[in-house]
Amino acid sequence: MVRIETSVAVVTGAASGMGEAMAREFAVRGANVVAVDVDEAGVTRVADDIVAGGGDAIGVYGDVADETCVGEVVEAARDEYGTIDVLCNNAGVFDGDQSLEELSRERWFDVLGVNLDGPFLLTKAALPALLAGDDEGVVINTASVAGRSGGGGGPAYTASKHGLVGFTKALANKHGPEIRANAICPGFVATGMTDDMLDELADLAAETPAGRYAEAEEIGEIAAFLASDEASFIHGAALAVDGGILSGM
Repeated sequence: MVRIETSVAVVTGAASGMGEAMAREFAVRGANVVAVDVDEAGVTRVADDIVAGGGDAIGVYGDVADETCVGEVVEAARDEYGTIDVLCNNAGVFDGDQSLEELSRERWFDVLGVNLDGPFLLTKAALPALLAGDDEGVVINTASVAGRSGGGGGPAYTASKHGLVGFTKALANKHGPEIRANAICPGFVATGMTDDMLDELADLAAETPAGRYAEAEEIGEIAAFLASDEASFIHGAALAVDGGILSGM
């Protein structure tokens, strides 16, 4: 089993929000962190902060929708730390609450490129490293409640997150027990992507059983749990971390 305190964790979308929270939580628990984002300055800041706090991390520019760039991310991780034990496919983009009539073909493919192609490309590129260790490799995909319902986003976002849940299950089914793959399905979370709608978010979240939205750090803690020995018997799950949104569906 992966021991998080000695693991190498690659986290995408790590310059802000849930990805930043994941990177910091893994570092606090002793993992070596490869923080990846298209925001090079942001991901460098996160890595520098981790190192300044006594952790071990590097920041790497990475466009997960670009196959060549994905290969460079894996190479950077292996050059620095020798392997990859944990992969958090967290990078994602949102198409808003657009109707199908409003959604362009270009935007559709842009969203699926990051949200679905990205996890496929990076997981495929990292697979040899994930399979090479004596312990099981871990893949954690950030999906959404929109991946388990018809709401929570526009058509492209919703379709991409449903696809990501399916990809997670297929990965667990085909590569277990060598790889333990699970998805996190957050509900309302305060992140950089939602900063301009926090009032609206608070109103929506107030109607959920939890009565509030989540902080990004709470999702980071869930990711670290899923990578830990304590979650060793959780395979192929799409874990709702949603304050109870799906309980009423």
